Amino acid sequence: MKIQNWPAAERPRERLLAQGPEALSDSELLALFIGQGLPGVNAVELARSWLAESKDLAALLTLDRVRFSQLAGAGVARYVLLQAALELGRRVISQPLTRDSALTSPEQVEQFLMRQFNQAQREHFGVLYLDTQYRVLNWEVLFSGTLNAAAVYPREVVKAALLQGAAAVILAHNHPSGLAEPSLADRQITERIQQALALVEIRVLDHLVIGTGVSVSFAQRGWI
Repeated sequence: MKIQNWPAAERPRERLLAQGPEALSDSELLALFIGQGLPGVNAVELARSWLAESKDLAALLTLDRVRFSQLAGAGVARYVLLQAALELGRRVISQPLTRDSALTSPEQVEQFLMRQFNQAQREHFGVLYLDTQYRVLNWEVLFSGTLNAAAVYPREVVKAALLQGAAAVILAHNHPSGLAEPSLADRQITERIQQALALVEIRVLDHLVIGTGVSVSFAQRGWI
């Protein structure tokens, strides 16, 4: 049955307007994105088939262009729209910590950094640059690597921090495996960066390792 023939209270569009987007299932939200189904298959059914083929929503949203375009009714045009929507979302959620934002709690920093690495498929190492009042100067990913490693060079961290005019930094990197427990190599490179920055009087306030929905703080562990 076509969606327009459903009772009004069951249509995704009308439900969103009446109850808000949080009331909709993944398939219903995807159906609104899809807009129109295929002959004999409405948008909700098509959305369910996408989710079933991709295993879950997170996997679907991280498909590359080729794999996404192979889904029934998908194609390059919808891939472009999806990537644009995802990027808009990323930009909106990254705004709470913009230039001159003051850091008021470790939780605020953790939430910001977890959003930056959300669904990242490779390991990335970034730096949050702060002024003398611990206000944000900039956030920057300095190094990107493979599924389980990223080469990090302390001299490049020092150079970047000096260019930003930073008085302090917070380091962060992700573990695509989903496990946030720092490795021995993580601790060693942190010590090297901390020593290098100390020579130019820049403090390392923390280093957060980001996993899937969890993070580990070096400062809370007493390692910084």
